[in-house]
Amino acid sequence: MSGPITITPLTGIPEVREGDDLVEVLQVGLDHSGVSLADGDVLVVSSKIASKALGLVTHDPDKDRVVRGETEYVVAERVVGDRVTRIVRAKAGPIMAAAGVDGSNTGARGGWLLLPHDPDAVCEHLHDALLERHGVRVGVVLSDTAGRPWRVGQVDFALGAHGVEVLDDLRGGADADGRPLEVTTRALADEVAAAADLAKGKVSAVPAALLRGLPDVLVPESRTSHLRGRDLVRTGPGDWFGYGRVEAVRAALGVEPGSADATAVGVPPAGDDTRIDAVGRAVRVALHGVPSATADVGPLTVTLGADTAYDLGRLVTRLCAALWCEWLEGTPSAPSADGLSVEVHVSGAQRG
Repeated sequence: MSGPITITPLTGIPEVREGDDLVEVLQVGLDHSGVSLADGDVLVVSSKIASKALGLVTHDPDKDRVVRGETEYVVAERVVGDRVTRIVRAKAGPIMAAAGVDGSNTGARGGWLLLPHDPDAVCEHLHDALLERHGVRVGVVLSDTAGRPWRVGQVDFALGAHGVEVLDDLRGGADADGRPLEVTTRALADEVAAAADLAKGKVSAVPAALLRGLPDVLVPESRTSHLRGRDLVRTGPGDWFGYGRVEAVRAALGVEPGSADATAVGVPPAGDDTRIDAVGRAVRVALHGVPSATADVGPLTVTLGADTAYDLGRLVTRLCAALWCEWLEGTPSAPSADGLSVEVHVSGAQRG
C-alpha cells in the first residue's frame, strides 16, 4: 500500500426507510458524488442506514428494557445522572455501551435503532449485490461507533465486513530496522472504518464513503473463506477484560453486573458520590451471601457482627474487597472478646 489513498464521501443519500434496497441507496450516493465503483474499492457503510433499511427500530419508551434485549452479558455499569449506563457484549458481537441501541439520527420515525445481530451477513449480501451490479471486486465494511478502554473519545470500527482482510498479521516478519515482529497484528478493517469516518460523520448526513487505493486489503478471489468483523471480538481466554475493574471484584463476591443483585446492593456512580453512600454499597455487597451477618454503618467505621467467628472472618474479608471497589480501604481492629463482632475503620477518598 505505497500509493495514494483517497476517501470520497457519498453525498446526496436521502433518508433511508424500512424496505429500501441498500444497493440502490448507495448508487444514489455514487451518482451524486460523481464516482463509479472500480476494482479494488472498499465501501464503508454506516450501520445506521442498514438498521433503517432492515426495519430494526423499536418505539419501546423503556431504553433499559431495549438494551437488556440486545445484550448477551454486562461488562461494566455505572450510574450516570438518573439512569444506569451499561457496557455490554451486544448480540451484534462487540463490547459497547448500551448494546449499540441509539436514538440519534433516526429520522422522522424516531424510536431506538438496533444493530443487526449478524453484521457480517449484511455485508456479504451487500457485497454480492454490488458485484452482480457493477462487475468489479469490492470490499464492504459496516461501521459503527464505540468508545475504547484506556482512551478518551469514540471512534468508528468495523462492525461487519466481507471481501476485506480484517487483520494484517505481521508476526514472523521484520520491522524497518530488521528486528523480528512478534506480536503486531493490525486491525485493518477497523483502520478502514475509522479512516472513512473522516469523510462521512454523525452530523453531516453522509452515511457512506468510498476508499480507493487499497487493493491489497481485498480478499483474493481464490480464497473461499476469510475472517470477518465478528472475528475481531476477543472472546474466551483471549479476553483479558471480560469485566470492568469494579465488576470483576463484585462478581467474585457473588454480585454479577446487570443482575437484580447488583441493583439491590447499588450500582456505583460514574461521578461524584458521598462517602456514606459508598460505604453503604460496600457493606451491602459484603453482606450478600452471609445470612447471619449484621452491620452498623458510619462514614468512618463499620461494626460487623456474625453468629460464628468463621462467618465474621469471611465478612471482614468481603467488606475490605467491596470497599476497594469504592476506592476506599478497610482496616479491621481486634475482634470483640467473644469473637463475634469487629470494627472496621474506613479510609481513603472515594472516587470523585
